[in-house]
Amino acid sequence: MDKKILGIGNAIVDVLAKVDEEFLIKRNFIKGSMKLINKSEFEDLKKNIKIEKIVAGGSVANTMSGIAYLKGSPSFIGKINSDSFGEIYKKSLEDINVKFPYVKKDEDLSTGACIILITPDSERTMCTYLGISSHLSSNDLNENNITEHDLIFLEGYLWDKGISEKMFKYVINVAKKNKIKIAMSLSDIFCVTRHKDDFYNLLKNDLDILIGNESEINELTNKKNLLDSINQLKNINKLIVITRSENGSVAIKDNQVIDCNSTKVDKILDLTGAGDLFAAGFLKEYLDKTDIKKCLATGSVLASKIIQRIGARLE
Repeated sequence: MDKKILGIGNAIVDVLAKVDEEFLIKRNFIKGSMKLINKSEFEDLKKNIKIEKIVAGGSVANTMSGIAYLKGSPSFIGKINSDSFGEIYKKSLEDINVKFPYVKKDEDLSTGACIILITPDSERTMCTYLGISSHLSSNDLNENNITEHDLIFLEGYLWDKGISEKMFKYVINVAKKNKIKIAMSLSDIFCVTRHKDDFYNLLKNDLDILIGNESEINELTNKKNLLDSINQLKNINKLIVITRSENGSVAIKDNQVIDCNSTKVDKILDLTGAGDLFAAGFLKEYLDKTDIKKCLATGSVLASKIIQRIGARLE
């Protein structure tokens, strides 16, 4: 029987467009950053780009699509509206065998979208309009959504005081009660800076697995280098996975540190989704009860595949 994984995260439509450096400079965008924008900024930007592709995005949804690519059994829950972007979102996931059990309803806010501006050097600059996606609450979930899975994967991007925190706690309580494993990605260094204490407490008290890159992990532990972070995290009896781009990846488990090299690539086209797809490879192998070294290696292979193409999808 295939082990089932449920991802819960921001349901954001990815709108991909190629632009030149000038385009970013003119708008004061910081290359490689993620910026939250409001509805009118979003509409204005949309008018000034040539859209290459529209797909269901959001960090955790990207991870679920990677697990589907590996022939796993993923589901995803995120909040959408019953508008055209919402329709595209749902269909885009179901087309690649990611179940989408969220029941959409007419909402005041539109479905969230992220305009990904790709410059010739393959860096991505993201402008995100969260729309309805950040309003996912425990009322949008029911216990059955959670209990029929073996692992729940949450994203740091979703964490915020108020309804998001309540939703997280609800999911964690149901998972713990039913002995379901809980994993979370740190998502973004700014996320970690904002919610450092909350994330550290989640790690200590609630999570089984934490995934983050080197700078996010150092930010979480308030350390300047990875060795110090690792020494601190060894004392927490959790599975902690750290990605280090071309320097490979590291896992901390049972006081052990497991290293894995990165997978070499010829040419990087677009860094979108590298971390998300690493998580897909890692978690799929983890669900299959594979040893941690192989979990890291599969994560690395998937990350290397995704950076050699545009967008965060492997077909």
